Amino acid sequence: MEERDFFDERPEQRTHQLTCPHCRQTMDYEISWIVRRKKNQIPRGADERDRARFAKAQSYMVRRDDLVGCKNVRCRKRFDVAGIQSVAFL
Repeated sequence: MEERDFFDERPEQRTHQLTCPHCRQTMDYEISWIVRRKKNQIPRGADERDRARFAKAQSYMVRRDDLVGCKNVRCRKRFDVAGIQSVAFL
């Protein structure tokens, strides 16, 4: 079995406060995440090794956006989302 079989996956938007490195303005930005929540029961056809992996599995989020555009009208430059982890456990 693959890891994908243990989780329900859906996209989600979360708001984070980021500072543009070019114009130094702090604003709220919508960042896309893929939320993977652990299923309630192990899928059918799992062997002992899969059961052990399922017991250790945790729900987590993976960040989809690496760059965001500055919301300042005068700046509008794209910058890297460096202050936020790329994987976060729920």
